[in-house]
Amino acid sequence: MPIHFEDVDVASEVEGLRSALIVPCNLCPAVTVATRENRPFLRFFRSPVKSAPFEAHLERLRSRLGEKGVRTKVFRSRLYHQWFMCMWTSRRRKKLEKEAKSHDAVIVLGCDSSRETVCDAVPAGVKVIEGMKTTGIMNGRLRFRLPGDLFFDQCKVVPISQQKVAKGH
Repeated sequence: MPIHFEDVDVASEVEGLRSALIVPCNLCPAVTVATRENRPFLRFFRSPVKSAPFEAHLERLRSRLGEKGVRTKVFRSRLYHQWFMCMWTSRRRKKLEKEAKSHDAVIVLGCDSSRETVCDAVPAGVKVIEGMKTTGIMNGRLRFRLPGDLFFDQCKVVPISQQKVAKGH
């Protein structure tokens, strides 16, 4: 199942910045938002490659940042194989690097692995901001409902166990 997130208030992090590139992983954060809003994750016959709840979430984030005077752009990944940021090809990472050069910061919406992908790709001097915090793994049922809605129900968040390393091992 997907990783579950809580939003992070990035207002203090963007203070004094002119522009930010929002870089979302399109699976786990989108499932989190759709589940939180009790809406379909995907609607295959309306928008097969966009999660409407997540798109609305991105627009709300852009609006809040715009009110703070921060110009924003979303780094889009429309192809299914590009949805998992942690598995991006070197070509996709190069495209992010090129796009990030024209922004003061990059806001990552995804897990620690997504953040690492972004940190490795963006040039020095571009601030990397975490826009979501991992809270656990979602456990639920993937459901399909006519006329083509894919959604998750009966979801609960299972905390991620922290491994304890004994000294000397």
